[in-house]
Amino acid sequence: MSKAPKSTKGSGSRARIIVVAGESSNDREALTHLVRAHLTTFTGKVASINDQVALKDASGTNLSSRVTKIVQKAKALAAKEKADLHGLAMHLDLDDVSRGRYDAVRAKLRAEFADRCPAPLALALATWETEGWLLLFPDAFPEVHAGWTVPQQLRNRDTAQIRSPKEELQRRLGSPRYRESDSQTVVQAAVRLGHAPAKPTGSNHSYRDFLDDLTAW
Repeated sequence: MSKAPKSTKGSGSRARIIVVAGESSNDREALTHLVRAHLTTFTGKVASINDQVALKDASGTNLSSRVTKIVQKAKALAAKEKADLHGLAMHLDLDDVSRGRYDAVRAKLRAEFADRCPAPLALALATWETEGWLLLFPDAFPEVHAGWTVPQQLRNRDTAQIRSPKEELQRRLGSPRYRESDSQTVVQAAVRLGHAPAKPTGSNHSYRDFLDDLTAW
């Protein structure tokens, strides 16, 4: 049975830190903006582990080893900052729309981190990928580029059921062509508009689960 994560909220005037990990720098930056926007009362530092991570297809001792390494790096970053580890925000793209696979992978990863991490986990297991989350905030896109318009076919959807949303955006959004590096800028625009994190258009269970994890902190 997985052990419940220990509280690391700190005491007195000791600093606190949230560590963000994920598959790419673009995903980590986008996640950092969402964490900051959702945890409005958190005054500590939000910092990233810059290593790429590959967890969703790992299993057994291979998975345990990779999770242990991430947790060790999060602890080391907190120690370097002389701060308590307040939480770990972890991003992965599922690359699948199956709810059964999503539930299984999420349960597996949460169990591994609960056994090894002294701080709570907010798991951003994006279905299909981060761009599925971005489509929850269609009005943010023209804020980034005036030539961008999210077509009606991609609005007010269960975006967790859209296969390859990045490719959909590249085909349908307009000029200039969408790039992965635009994801963090779109999230920033959604936050400025007051739409992210809590006023999405449409739905996505993986996004909702991530916010629920953060709220529980």
